[in-house]
Amino acid sequence: MRLKKIIYVSLFSLGAMACAEDKGNYDYHELTELEISGVEDNLSVLTYEHLRLNPDLGVAARPEDQYEYEWKVINQDESNEVTLIGENRNLDYQVELAAGIYTLYFTVKEKDSGLYWQKNYQLTVSDTTTEGWMVLCSDGGRARLDMVSTVTGETYADLLKSNKDMPEYQGPRKIQWLSKYAAQDSPYYLLTDQGATRLGKNKFIWKEEYEFKYEVATLADLCPYSITLAGFGRMMVSGTDAYYNETISIDGLYGTKVNKDFSVAPYVGANVGATMYAAVYLMYDIDNKRFVTYCPMMRSEALGGYEPLQEITGMEEIARKAKGSDKVVGDAFEEYPVGYEYVYMENTKYDAGNAKMGTTYTLLKDTGGKLHLYGIQLGDFMLFADCTYIIGRAYYGDLSACTDIGKEGNLYAFSSLRNYMYYAVGGTLYRVDLSEKPLRAEKQFTLSGETITCLKFNLYQKAANANRSFDLVVGSTKNGKGTLRIYEGLSGEGDFSTVTPAVYTGFTDIVDVTYRER
Repeated sequence: MRLKKIIYVSLFSLGAMACAEDKGNYDYHELTELEISGVEDNLSVLTYEHLRLNPDLGVAARPEDQYEYEWKVINQDESNEVTLIGENRNLDYQVELAAGIYTLYFTVKEKDSGLYWQKNYQLTVSDTTTEGWMVLCSDGGRARLDMVSTVTGETYADLLKSNKDMPEYQGPRKIQWLSKYAAQDSPYYLLTDQGATRLGKNKFIWKEEYEFKYEVATLADLCPYSITLAGFGRMMVSGTDAYYNETISIDGLYGTKVNKDFSVAPYVGANVGATMYAAVYLMYDIDNKRFVTYCPMMRSEALGGYEPLQEITGMEEIARKAKGSDKVVGDAFEEYPVGYEYVYMENTKYDAGNAKMGTTYTLLKDTGGKLHLYGIQLGDFMLFADCTYIIGRAYYGDLSACTDIGKEGNLYAFSSLRNYMYYAVGGTLYRVDLSEKPLRAEKQFTLSGETITCLKFNLYQKAANANRSFDLVVGSTKNGKGTLRIYEGLSGEGDFSTVTPAVYTGFTDIVDVTYRER
């Protein structure tokens, strides 16, 4: 509590008798100290709820009409915005503040003397979508965003419908959260067949400047399949062309395409679990059917002035020459494949050596229909921070003996906990232990009458949620109605056959699921 006094200074000295004679001309009262209580120091409220506070001013308080009252909040973010929310002793405020943390000040001012008392509290404002599962659905082809809120325990449907000016995007692909090197007011990306856009942090609002074309140097309407963030840059593929955006400054733009005279597959590989500077990205050339790498920082004279786009064996040769032979490791396979068809690629945080060298898995098919799995570890050409080497040949496996593997419409997912691969055929989930040879599929469960439409491990970004990255996310549909299931993965070490999932319903066809962390 802070007390400020208004001090009156007389310009003349008056005698005691003069004061005594003038005594009846003034209305005196004793100075009393207010004791503000009755309100908790830490307050939490949801947007649009009523914040009702009834402070007690203590036994020494004068009648209520002899004071002025003020309730105001100051946002604790970089804006320090001040908002007046009440001017009565008892506060009854329908919360229209954006989600965030505020300092709430209650001020009581004595009208005739100007004395005032003030007390402050911490106010945390959450909205119903502050934390929970963002569920991207296809509603007759239209992109629809639902959310399972862990704030309220409720499921909210079609959250983007209230954005009156937002275009109606068709062909939903992915919902992504880019917490690092993204605009803090709009870190969520909606990716669709018709284009991409950011969404606002508060209630997923939309503005025209969020459209993805404003992040592209040419203002082209690109349609990324996914965005891979690693080191101080990010890459994405639109159509069959890859683009790079340096994010040392969040105002960086995607430039011209990085692939020259060939087309690339939809996904970009990288080490997504390490702190890096000169990240090495992995792509698959679908014209010449080979792995290629891209490391834009290599063109710097300080790093040797190399051409950043390299066939992967060329990258290994440069790495050995520039950094030493021990910076290219692993003997899981002798040669990188050439001539195979691309099937699937996924980045994971799995590393048997616990050196933050996560594995990127690529599923390829040869001309005879046989499926091959390659695990490649990608690091940092500068060997900055977490990465101990630049490239690793981490894994090879022959998947041809696995039940119904490689069928059209199959979905795949790779664990960051154990060396496991999972794939879905219709409503059945299989697990493959990649540590055993020969590789065989083990049935985990079947969702009767349902088709699995989304299969993944959500890679959480906050340290407090790290173990939750081992939970399996399954979206399924039956007669146009979608169901989301979350299978806890840590305790069973990746065996989901006996796990009872958390189940959420009320969706349409589920395309992608991402957890929004507080």
